[in-house]
Amino acid sequence: MGLSKIEIIIQMDKLTELKVALSSYGMEGMTVMPVLGCGVEKGTKEYEVDKNYVMELLPKYQVNLLVETEKVKEIVELVKETLYTGHIGDGKIVVYKLDNVIRVRTGEEGTSALHK
Repeated sequence: MGLSKIEIIIQMDKLTELKVALSSYGMEGMTVMPVLGCGVEKGTKEYEVDKNYVMELLPKYQVNLLVETEKVKEIVELVKETLYTGHIGDGKIVVYKLDNVIRVRTGEEGTSALHK
């Protein structure tokens, strides 16, 4: 059984909705960090895309999930459904393969470190 990290960049107003969806799915943990960034639209509003030539860094959240690899596809679909508005800035999802996860307190490794 493999391990993966799902990194999600979201608009700040979507955090509660994403947290509720992941909790309903049964996700047991997540890490959230405030970040600044922009995508190919350089941080502009949809109606200003052709006007902005300098990147504008916008406040976002980065959400990190550590999961079993076989659950990645299902979780990614849930995240896409939750975040989708059809407008610029819906976010990005990046998936990484992990070698190991270690719970410091108990020394548990692998998938054992992800669950109670």
